[in-house]
Order: sequence, then C-alpha cells, then structure tokens
Amino acid sequence: MKKLLITLLATAFVGTAFAEAELKEVCHDKVDKAGKTVMGKDGKAVQECKKIKVHKKLEGDDVVPTKK
Repeated sequence: MKKLLITLLATAFVGTAFAEAELKEVCHDKVDKAGKTVMGKDGKAVQECKKIKVHKKLEGDDVVPTKK
C-alpha cells in the first residue's frame, strides 16, 4: 500500500514540473536562390509550414539593482 501511495505522489509531482506548450503552425513563402518568391501552378505563392511549440511567459518581479 505504501508503494502505491509513493508512486501516485511521485507521478503527481512529475506531471506538474513541466510547463505546457501550445502547438502553433507558422507558414512562410518559399524563396529561390535569387530571393524571389516561388509561385505554384495556380499562381499562388508556395508556402513552407512548420509546427512549433509556444510556451507561456512567466511573470515575475523586477530585480532591484544592488548598491556598489
């Protein structure tokens, strides 16, 4: 019974230690070597998309400068 209780408490602390990240998709126009935008068959710009993690910024107090 003690092992079960210790295991449950350990998993509860481990689960709260990591910050959650939201997945966001970011797309940019594809460019060639000359720096021009690559156009597709339909006349629209071809895009390269990536999924990135966005973390929440933590709020904190300002650090007081020390006297020298």
